Amino acid sequence: MSELNELQIQRRQKLDQLRALGINPYPPELFEVTGNSADIKQNFENNKEVYQNISIAGRIMTFRVMGKASFATLQDSTGKIQLYLNRDELCPTEDKTLYNDVFKKLLDIGDFIGITGYVFLTQTGEISIHVTSLKVLAKTLNPLPLPKEKDGVIYDAFTDPELRYRMRYVDLVVNPQVKETFIKRSKVLQSLRNTFINDGYYEVETPILQAIHGGAAARPFTTHHNALDMDLYLRIANELYLKRLIVGGFDGVFEFAKNFRNEGIDRTHNPEFTGLEIYVAYKDYNWMMDYTEIMIENVAKDVNGTTELVVGENTISFARPYKRLTMFEAIMEHTSVDISAMNEEQLRETCRTLGIHTEASMGKGKLVDEIFGAKCEKHCIQPTFITDYPIEMSPLTKKHRTTEGLVERFELFVNGKEIANAYTELNDPIDQRERFEDQLRLAGKGDDEAMPLDEDFLRALEYGMPPTAGLGVGIDRLTMLMTNQASIQEVLFFPQMRAEGGNS
Repeated sequence: MSELNELQIQRRQKLDQLRALGINPYPPELFEVTGNSADIKQNFENNKEVYQNISIAGRIMTFRVMGKASFATLQDSTGKIQLYLNRDELCPTEDKTLYNDVFKKLLDIGDFIGITGYVFLTQTGEISIHVTSLKVLAKTLNPLPLPKEKDGVIYDAFTDPELRYRMRYVDLVVNPQVKETFIKRSKVLQSLRNTFINDGYYEVETPILQAIHGGAAARPFTTHHNALDMDLYLRIANELYLKRLIVGGFDGVFEFAKNFRNEGIDRTHNPEFTGLEIYVAYKDYNWMMDYTEIMIENVAKDVNGTTELVVGENTISFARPYKRLTMFEAIMEHTSVDISAMNEEQLRETCRTLGIHTEASMGKGKLVDEIFGAKCEKHCIQPTFITDYPIEMSPLTKKHRTTEGLVERFELFVNGKEIANAYTELNDPIDQRERFEDQLRLAGKGDDEAMPLDEDFLRALEYGMPPTAGLGVGIDRLTMLMTNQASIQEVLFFPQMRAEGGNS
């Protein structure tokens, strides 16, 4: 432990003094809470008799001691409320220790207390609690970094992003508006889950440790299982396991999965992230586009009560229907170049003409993806489905029913970012094996994100998988949209960070 500062030393001394008075600063018994600050403020005026004997608990955030009477602010999980303490009423006997020594001298801002009392209106009309009993619940040893205000100007607010993300537990206390983001994140998950369950689909769980890192094009994290003496990977996607369940006879399954990709960190990427994937038998990507519109519209309504949201500088409508463009149409629209019939060398030359950097390991699919990413994504502000991708980009997708060289795939873009990816799933085991072999050839050229060949998945397909539509949604990015956050770190309780105090 690092050397203590003066304030930390003082708090430890107060801790010892509480114990010397026979007060346990961390009592084991429960404190029965019968109300909260938000409920009291909302309902007291209309139902005053209910609040004549109430118990709440939380942190002391301010207090003003004025001799025999004092005011304090208590913050619980729902907000803040004012407390009024009168020494002689709180301590009706000759022993005034609880007030004179404990409350006035030994408690600090940030300490947890439980109080019982009755609600009343002060002379200034503020709803407050007249405290009749007080119990110390937890003594804090580190002072909270609370902002200071002078002449209407806020100073020393806890706003440094690195400190906020590293000490989210402090961020949530001193910046209570942050909690609303994570409450909305919970509502995003609940809305999606309700949609799926109401439609008869089953929530399932699949392995995080996998022998083959399939289902996406990404670099995995590698670990080693000692008992089995084999390398394993943290999953980059759960797709191939969910499809095995469709083979096994489920008509619809979904999973909110923690996925891990050994890649960079930026405003829209974290190495650990949450992905939703859902697979429904006897459907195709056209059906899934319609279903995705329903899902996302429901989320907007359930989380924010409206389909019109301000995201950054844009007002976005999540009301159905959404714009639909093929990938080649989108590229043509924003570059005036028709790449639909180009081979790999022509695509590479087009990238050079458009000023797009490429690598020698990139095949046709990656080159098309680079063009789209550089020239089109940023223009997809309103919800837009980009459909019908080149076959090289989509090794798990069924070939397009009418257009050679394409597959039945779409991605949903909003505010310039991809938030969903879906296929008419490839269920031909022979075609799937050939696609995997194409990926192996890309890996041989140096593409470290190429997908490995999964023999067990191929065996599953050989037992027969019905026509299936599959969808993946980035929960973190969807939450960013629904909470108007520009950084993924703002919607993750504990984003990945460098080692504290170091460069690694």
